[in-house]
Amino acid sequence: MSESGAHILIFPYPAQGHMIPLLDITHQLAARGLTITVLVTPKNLPQLSPLLSTHPTPSPPSSSLTFAPSHTPGVENTIDLPANGFLSMMCALADLHNPIVHWFRNHPSPPSAIVSDMFVGWTHHLARQLGIRSYAFFPSGAFAISFVYSLWREMPQRNNHSDDNEMVGFPRIPNSPFYPWWQLSPVFRSYVKGDPNSEFIRDSFLANGSSYGLVFNSFGGLEGAHLDYLKKELGHDRVWAIGPVSPPDDAGPNERGGSSSTSISHISSWLNTCQDHSVVYVCFGSQAVLTNKQMKELTLGLEKSGVKFILAVKGATKGHVEEDYGSIPFGFEDRVAGRGS
Repeated sequence: MSESGAHILIFPYPAQGHMIPLLDITHQLAARGLTITVLVTPKNLPQLSPLLSTHPTPSPPSSSLTFAPSHTPGVENTIDLPANGFLSMMCALADLHNPIVHWFRNHPSPPSAIVSDMFVGWTHHLARQLGIRSYAFFPSGAFAISFVYSLWREMPQRNNHSDDNEMVGFPRIPNSPFYPWWQLSPVFRSYVKGDPNSEFIRDSFLANGSSYGLVFNSFGGLEGAHLDYLKKELGHDRVWAIGPVSPPDDAGPNERGGSSSTSISHISSWLNTCQDHSVVYVCFGSQAVLTNKQMKELTLGLEKSGVKFILAVKGATKGHVEEDYGSIPFGFEDRVAGRGS
């Protein structure tokens, strides 16, 4: 995209909630005349269609980087993995290090910077090796990242390893919050000292803090205190809140995040028949899948509440089905017909 301006390499993490905002930012960069290379694996290429249609490149160079995921053959996006599968994806993506170096060394006009997702923090080391700047992108807010950074830097431990309710304090973070152990990041809680994958994950998260700059899909009016905290902890002001980012004006709603069992037009038409502030939106993100027991309780509550609602549910993968995940109870949709979508 574009044939003038600085050349930037964009490295999204292959998950819907991570790719979409970073690609929206990529659109803004391309619109300002920068030369952009987006690193995606073959099965994620459809995600680039809106971007490429808006910023077509005459005779684009063809490049291929080999990616053979060892965690689950053929899986290149976390939407096809259980919720805990993104850890293996983080490790698998590091296999692209050497192919990227080879591509960079042989490019006639290689990138001068890398903008990469928070889950590929190892690209900071890659950028240093290549002699260019790295910028870490965070699709979530500075509040959450303040805790993530503190966890991996301080490595707090429980006094009683059998007590999941033991409180853990964060005295340096604004308002000095406390949380029970079980509420801390499951990625952090699964850390095993000396385990290669665990050490890689920790190093990647810490490397984000060593990047030249941090970019957040958030805004200062909401998270000013935590943005200031990160600036103080990192020792510089290169922490930017540029969100929430919006899609390009000409991007169709059906082109974002993959297909849906219900059309956008149908949902919009139904919402237009509802009074303001009368519809409950229920969604646990593009990655989480509830167990069948959890789904039963949730749908029972919606059914008995009598409220109008939109329930967004990720389709279960084969692994989820085998583990009793993700099924909407039989007959639920018929029983709530007219007030649920």
